[in-house]
Amino acid sequence: MKINELIPLWLLEEEKTFTGWDFSYLANRTATQELPWDYKTTVLSYMKSTSTLLDMGTGGGELLLSLSPPKGQTYATEAYAPNYELCKQTLPAFGIDVRPVSKDHKLPFESEFFDLVINRHESFSAQEVHRILKPGGMFITQQVGGQNNRELSAFLLGQQSSLTDANFNLQACRDELMKARFTIVEEKEHFPLLQFFDVGALVYFAKIIEWEFPGFSVQKCLNKLILLQEKLEKDGSIRSTEHRFFMTARK
Repeated sequence: MKINELIPLWLLEEEKTFTGWDFSYLANRTATQELPWDYKTTVLSYMKSTSTLLDMGTGGGELLLSLSPPKGQTYATEAYAPNYELCKQTLPAFGIDVRPVSKDHKLPFESEFFDLVINRHESFSAQEVHRILKPGGMFITQQVGGQNNRELSAFLLGQQSSLTDANFNLQACRDELMKARFTIVEEKEHFPLLQFFDVGALVYFAKIIEWEFPGFSVQKCLNKLILLQEKLEKDGSIRSTEHRFFMTARK
């Protein structure tokens, strides 16, 4: 297709809405290298000896529900208001208590309440997680590091565009957890390749991940998007480097 035919399609992608944390709309339009760990499998292995479970930053609850967590003993937090409203309508039917949060250092739970706290891509206070865990309790987290999509964001919006902390990485997280008196059980870090197979998929993605692509719009970035379209036609995809790290820690 010619550029003048593609631009209206990109503008349509820009207007699409997003709820929960479900990227199935981009199925077959993107590809990400597998991580050298399996967050879900690790969580399930620790759930076997768990009675009380907290999922921090549950999004739309999609991952939590896939774990078939124990009814009446599972809790979830969510800071993003639209997702919290969505969770209020869906999670209680599965015996899950969902609560809104606004401050990482002030979670609405008693001290030493949980056997297991899980956290996938949500900010946290190491001291506060330590407080709410029982002695011997486990904390499992997978985080998005500060280098995530930074090069692509800089290409589209300039070097200082991303609102994320460039120095947020495995070492920084380890230091915080150890300062909070956790014992590190396992840790890994990886920089997987992310590929977009059409520019429209990138437009949809960039509008959602607004903290990495602040102020992004088709009109603002049109010349750069045209360059990426040319690169896609030559190379078959647009490439970006993601940043992930994974830790399990015991109180």
